Amino acid sequence: MQTNPTHTSLVAVGDSFTEGMSDLLPDGTYRGWADLLAGRMAARSPGFRYANLAVRGKLIGQIVEEQVPVAAAMGADVITLVGGLNDTLRPKCDMGRVKGLLTEAVERLAPSCKQLVLMRSPGRQGPVLERFRPRMEELFVCVEDLAARHGALVVDLYGAPSLSDPRMWDVDRLHLTAEGHRRVAEAVWQALGHDAEDAAWHTPMPATLPPGWAARRVADARFARQHLLPWIGRRLTGRSSGDGLPPKRPDLLPYAGPTV
Repeated sequence: MQTNPTHTSLVAVGDSFTEGMSDLLPDGTYRGWADLLAGRMAARSPGFRYANLAVRGKLIGQIVEEQVPVAAAMGADVITLVGGLNDTLRPKCDMGRVKGLLTEAVERLAPSCKQLVLMRSPGRQGPVLERFRPRMEELFVCVEDLAARHGALVVDLYGAPSLSDPRMWDVDRLHLTAEGHRRVAEAVWQALGHDAEDAAWHTPMPATLPPGWAARRVADARFARQHLLPWIGRRLTGRSSGDGLPPKRPDLLPYAGPTV
């Protein structure tokens, strides 16, 4: 791996994780790890270009159909691909189909860029995750195999103790906080061969006293009302939170850095 390489362009492909939810900015838009990473890369490369094709709620089939051909045609130095996790969270999930579509995506993207980056997505501690963990881990085995076959990098966020900490996750329990996104950007930055700015990104946060029983019940009730029930409703009606939304940054254009 080249130390402190210079990349001139980045294209990010995926769902809400790559779009940047829940790293909310004052103007109501999302920043996220991909924007932070692009900002660092832009600081090293004048004229650096960045596109983010991610849309929240997208399944791997939609990513392959809507984003992969666009990303492949852009000819970027680096492409990041994170997808399939939304599929594993569905009550019915054909893992053979999911892995086949992920394979198709990698086979299209790997030859079209200088470096393809895949990830083992982070997972929050908690009882809900345990139900879906076998599917997630089956997906991650596929990610590792595809990376080995196609020369892609794999950033292991799933194995990072810091990112399993519930304090790194927003109240919806599905998306990372701003601090979580910062650590993901650092992880990808290092995987690309850059010197660490935070060598301890994977280290857990200092321990604190857990919230009491009453506070946990209030949080559980708020989560169910504001996030879980609407999520179930969308699943039952076949809708997605990303329906009708355009890609975050659809064109590969010069980028100075994320808005703070």
